[in-house]
Parts: sequence; C-alpha cells; structure tokens
Amino acid sequence: MCRYLLIAFLFFLSLPGTATAGSTPYFRWSPLARNAYEMATELRLIQASNLIDQLHQEEPDNLLAEYLENYIDFFKVYINEDKAEFDRLEANKDARIDLMETGNPDSPWYLYTQANIRLQWALARLKFEEYATAFFEVNKAMKLLKRNQERFPYFMPNKKDLGILHAMSGTIPDGYKWAVEWLSSMEGSIRQGQQELEEVIEYARYNDFIFEKEIYVFYSYLMLHLNQNEEAAWKVINESKLDPQKDPMACFIVANIAMRTGRNSEAIELLEQRPGGRAFHPFHYLDYMLGLAKLRRLDSDADIYFQRFLDRFTGRNFIKDAYQKIAWQALLENDLYKYNATIQNCLSKGYTIVGSDASALEEAESGTIPQKDLLKARLLFDGGYHQKAEKLLKQKSRQSFSERVHQIEYTYRLGRIYQVQQNFPEALKLYRKTIDEGRDHPWYFACRAALESGIIYEKTGNKEAAIESFNECLNIKPDEHRTALHQAAKAGINRLEK
Repeated sequence: MCRYLLIAFLFFLSLPGTATAGSTPYFRWSPLARNAYEMATELRLIQASNLIDQLHQEEPDNLLAEYLENYIDFFKVYINEDKAEFDRLEANKDARIDLMETGNPDSPWYLYTQANIRLQWALARLKFEEYATAFFEVNKAMKLLKRNQERFPYFMPNKKDLGILHAMSGTIPDGYKWAVEWLSSMEGSIRQGQQELEEVIEYARYNDFIFEKEIYVFYSYLMLHLNQNEEAAWKVINESKLDPQKDPMACFIVANIAMRTGRNSEAIELLEQRPGGRAFHPFHYLDYMLGLAKLRRLDSDADIYFQRFLDRFTGRNFIKDAYQKIAWQALLENDLYKYNATIQNCLSKGYTIVGSDASALEEAESGTIPQKDLLKARLLFDGGYHQKAEKLLKQKSRQSFSERVHQIEYTYRLGRIYQVQQNFPEALKLYRKTIDEGRDHPWYFACRAALESGIIYEKTGNKEAAIESFNECLNIKPDEHRTALHQAAKAGINRLEK
C-alpha cells in the first residue's frame, strides 16, 4: 500500500527553498534552478535539461545543476523501467554525490542533497528487484538526514523527508525485515511521522514555503495508506495547489487518490483531460489507470486503454495485470475464447514485482475462471459504485454458487458492502465466516477480512479487538496480495500501540 506514497515522496524530493552561497562551489536555488526544477517535476524533461545546460553556463559553481541532472535521470529510469538505461545512468550516482561533498558543509543542503540522491536511486533499484542495495542506500540516506536534523533542527525540508520515512518505518512487511535489521537505521512510527508532517504544514501556512504543494501530497498519502482515512486524504489533496490539467504528475496523484476514495468517475474525467504532447516525457501508466477506472465503471471501451498501455510501454510492471484486465472485460462480454487467449499472455509476458502482476499470473496458472457476477461486484465496489454492487449481490445467494472459492468470495464481498454502509455488526459477522472458512486457502479473502475487521474495531474504539484482528491478518498467509495486506495490518498495530 505504500507504493504510491513512496512514488509521491521521491518524485517531489528536494524542492527549492532557502539556500546558502558564498563559497565555491555552492548550493543556491536561483530563479534559473527553480525554473529547471519546476519543469522536471512537470515531466517537461527536455525543457528542464535545456535550463540545466543554461545553469551550467551562467552559474558554473552552483551544485544544484548536477543535482537536478540526477533528478531527471531518476524520472527517466523510474517511469521507463529500462534496465539498460538504469545501468547507464546509475553510473553517474557516485560522481554526483562526490560533487555534493565539495559544497559548503555549513549549508543545510550539503547533507540533504546527498541523502536525496541515494533515496532516488534506492527507489529506482526496487523496479529491478535490487532489494539489498536499495535498503543499503536508504540506510545511508537516513543517517545523513538524521545528522542534518541534529545540525539544522528547524530546516523544514529535512523534517518533511524524515516524517515520511518515520511513518513508513513501522509498516515494513516481515518479508523484508531481514534487510531492515541487517542494513537500515530506520525507526519511528506513523504518529511520529504524522506529527512531523503536520509541523511542516503549519509552518507552510504562515510562511512563504515553496514546499507547500508537495507537503500536502505527502500528508494526503499518509492519511490514505497508513491511517486508512480516505475522506481526510481527499480533503487534503483538494486543499493543495496541484493542477491535474497542467502536468501529468499532478494528474497521476489526484486521479490515484480519487480512485482509492470511491471517486472513480472523477478520476476518469481527470485522466481523459490530462495534458499530453511532445513537451512532456511519456507517462504511459496513465493509460493503464484510465483503463482500470473505466473497467470499474464497466465501460465497454476499457480494453482500448489497456491495449494502448501494452503497445507503448516497454517497462516491467503491470504488463500481466493489463492482460488480465483485458481478459476480464472479455469475460464480462461473454467472450470466453478471448478470455482464455488473453489470460495466457500472463504466463509469458511481464514480471511479478508488484502484487497485481503476481495475482494475474496466479489466475493464469490456476486455470480458474472468475465468476462473472462476483467479478462485476468486485469491480463496481472498487470503483465506489457500492449500491450497484449491492444490488448485484443481493440478486444472488451464497447457495447459488457451487465452487467453495465463490461461496467464500460472496460472503467476503457482501461484508465489504455492509462495512461501507457502516452496518458493522453484519460486516464483522460475515468477515468472521470468511476468516474461518478461508484462512487455510491461498485466496486473499480471509486475510483481507481480518484486516478490515481490525479497521472496524479501531474505528469503533475497541483497541484490543483491533490489534487482535490485525495480528490475525498477519498470521494468515495467502498467495495473493500478502505483502500489501500485512503492511496495512502492521500500520494498524503501529497506530494503536504507538
């Protein structure tokens, strides 16, 4: 669940602020440097590169020129997911860090830029499953940020970054604990990170703080993914100054939060009106998002956008997932031949780095075809069309399904409907039935039911029952979505215990 939080965090690291000069070389966010950074964060990478070239000529001792070049490299690698490009551009990392070390050590940007270069490449490494090296980079970055915080306790950019890392550190899934214990100095809690981000937001309200827009992004993702507070997340992002019609990155962030807070039709409108053209670096994932949003509304043209994504994107992630979604649409249209032909692509194409790709592969390997009515209810529910999903489920009964997996799924999905209706007693009853019947099966329904039970108990003030449910979630180990579900459960325990 923290995937989007990490993306937003590292896409907006190191925004301009006050700077110190007076030494050679130096760090200075001059108007030219600010303009280059603004172009980079809007994915106007060619224009940003031209401005950086100008910065090299007009301010040859300003180290932010090299720093911004690293930022552009990061965007290319993270969005394109090209291993050869990653290998070529990553070779510049150490040289750039060495250059940052020639700057003025009395500047708060001295350690900050070094840390952020490492964090950017740590995230890039995750795209290519270089987990050990990524944790090693995060470990070094965290130590640099802590040292910087000790020297400059009122340097708000540093507090912003530490707030995100502190909030995330208590939610790392058990499958990655080996790396954290071996390499990382990360520690903290969701509450600690939330307090730090709130301090920065409060500062931004009364000061000319260039980070204002970005701090709202980070805080909204924290509320959404770690605090399970969808409405707060949507409110926060709408208070920001993000303009989805101005740049693709803003469109990605706002549309993503809209899709995750039951505002699917709004997300479709945003994605259909997103900016495009040669001025922007290609961001094909937005086509995938639009296809997904349309599929959740059961639009007949969803497959067009998944296919466009597959035709244009040459990276690694969401390939299997996109083929699965095209197969699902064929199934909904009663085209079983196309479903079978399309789902087979999940066996040979793409990777299984992200959970949805792994889930698509499992469906293809299992040979089990989703039950059409349950699939419709799932898609409608995920899109926030809860009444339509309920109506569809109520037309059926548990006994109308012959397969055990479908009976458990029906119970789980009806529980989800009751939960959003705040009929918590009925939801908990159905979740308990789902857990008892599904805990020993590979499906994710029991694990998710335990997680949602914990969320209900937390919301209603039953702390002990909430922690018990979150721990029950951690003890259920499905083949599907295990990492994300366990991460959410750990976040719940973190919220309640700390």
